[in-house]
Formats: sequence, structure tokens, C-alpha cells
Amino acid sequence: MTTILVIVPDGGMLFEAAGIADILMQANQLLPADAKKSPYQVTVATTQPHRVVHGVSGLNLLADHRLCDLDPTLPRDTIMVTGKGLTEEEGSSVVSWLRQAAPHARRVVSICGGAMLLAHAGLLNGRHATTHWRLLDTLQAKFPLVNVERGPMYVQDGEIWTSGGVSSGFDLTLALVEDDQGFSVARNVAQNLVMFLRRPGGQSQYSRYLLNQASEGPIRELQAWLPENLNGDLSVEGLAERVAMSPRNFTRVFTRETGITPAKYVEEVRLNAARQLLEQTSQDIGQIAATTGFGGGLNLRRVFERNLQLTPTEYRERFCSRILA
Repeated sequence: MTTILVIVPDGGMLFEAAGIADILMQANQLLPADAKKSPYQVTVATTQPHRVVHGVSGLNLLADHRLCDLDPTLPRDTIMVTGKGLTEEEGSSVVSWLRQAAPHARRVVSICGGAMLLAHAGLLNGRHATTHWRLLDTLQAKFPLVNVERGPMYVQDGEIWTSGGVSSGFDLTLALVEDDQGFSVARNVAQNLVMFLRRPGGQSQYSRYLLNQASEGPIRELQAWLPENLNGDLSVEGLAERVAMSPRNFTRVFTRETGITPAKYVEEVRLNAARQLLEQTSQDIGQIAATTGFGGGLNLRRVFERNLQLTPTEYRERFCSRILA
């Protein structure tokens, strides 16, 4: 059997582990007689001193084993970590176990915040990796040796695989099946489960840039003014004049207080406004571009493709209100 150990920290979303297991079991059912590899054998381990994993939903999962009872030096095909856990103590126990187990596994995989634990274990040093879009900056700041990828649903770097947030773990698991058993098996699994074998776009299409607010003073007041004036003069010079600063001093102060440059901040505010209009109104692309200060549809498209890897039309098709669909 192809052994898959799924480590499920407490307090996460249990559908990650359950969905991974269902995808792999579906692959087992569809394996041809001349399959490239043996069927999957999935084992679930909890980080707790008991076998019950408590999910954030209030539901519980009964694990096969406690992680502390498993010998990390035994050979395993794949080790998967589905989250980062709720406490530092819990995370540390997984990290310690992973450091011992990784050399004996063919590949190590993280889902969502599990990348934080792989990074703590040193498994991502010098490698390309991703995690949930809300944790990308944290991963890069805490582990500068990791080459953080912001766009993809998942990243493979040698024997290490990492996925973006939550359901992107299913995209990664299908990729594992294709890597192990070939395209036909993975395609059939995806079609049986009504999934994309390769989902259009990356996880950037789901992200919202978390704009930091200045604590107080003219920069905070400017941030409050911006969303209502998106089609005005929002150049560095124009903004600097509004807060009575020189352009150079304004750029320095704004970047210090918000963490990003004025130009990037303005683009993100405009992009968020355009996304809301695409989601909640029937305005055409040209109207939205004008309203949000992008000028024309071509500029809006360029910003969407650069930041979200989608066109405005594609974004609307995927995220508009049901009433407008």
C-alpha cells in the first residue's frame, strides 16, 4: 500500500482531512489493473493526548492514532499536515516529530497553514512554497529563507508540496494522484467528484489585501478620504499636497505608517472598490473603470490580471451576487 499519514491539528476545518481522504479513496476505486502504484492507505493522526480532533465547526473527528504514539523513523510514502494548530506547544510537537520523520518519507505535504510548521522544521529553507493568502506575509517575514509564492493554488519543490488556503488542498491532492497514478486516474477522480482537475486561476483571485490603517493623524485621515475620491488626483504629489507634506516626506511617512507605498495603497483601494462593483452591481466594465479611477477598461484589465490572474469579466462570473447571476 502507498501509505499516507495525515496529521490533523486541533481547531481547524475538518473537511480538509476528510476531503483528502475521500479523494484518495476515490482514486483507489478507479485504479486500473495495471496501476503505476499500489492503492492508498490513509491514516489520520491527532496532535492531542487523546484521539479526538475538535474542529472549528464544533464537529469532532476520531483519529486512528495519536501522533506521539507513532514512530517517526518508520518509512512512509507521504506525510501531510493540514494546519498549524491552535497553540505554540501543539505546533512544536508536530515540528519536532516532522524533523525526525521527513528523512524517512518520500514526500512531505502541507495544507493551508501547515506550511508554517514545515517552515519551523526547516523543511522549506531554500524552497518555493505557499500557504493561505492571509499567512503569506507572515511566512515570508518569519522565515526569510523560504521563497514564498503568492499566486498558485499549490507549489511543488522537489519532495515538498505546499498548498494555499483550505480547499486548495484538494487541488494539491488531485495533483498528487496525477503524479502517482497518471492523468487518466486523476481526471476520472475529478469528474466523479465534480471538481476541476486544474482550477482556473490561482488563490490570488480569493485574496483581499489587508490594508493597514495608520494609528492617527493626517495619514489616517487621508486613508478615510481616499475611498470616496477614487477618480480624483491620487498621485503622490496630489496626496502630499492634501496633507501639507513634501512628496518625499509624504512617501516616507506613509510607507512607515502603513507598510506599503502610497502608489500601491491607492491601487489596492481602487482594486477593492472595483471588485465590490463587479460582485454587487451590473455596471459595465467601462463604467466601473471610470468610477474607480482606472480610466478605462484596458487599465482595469491589466490591474486585475497582474494582481488576481483573472480578467474583470472572469472575476464577475465567479464572484458576483446570486441575484445578478
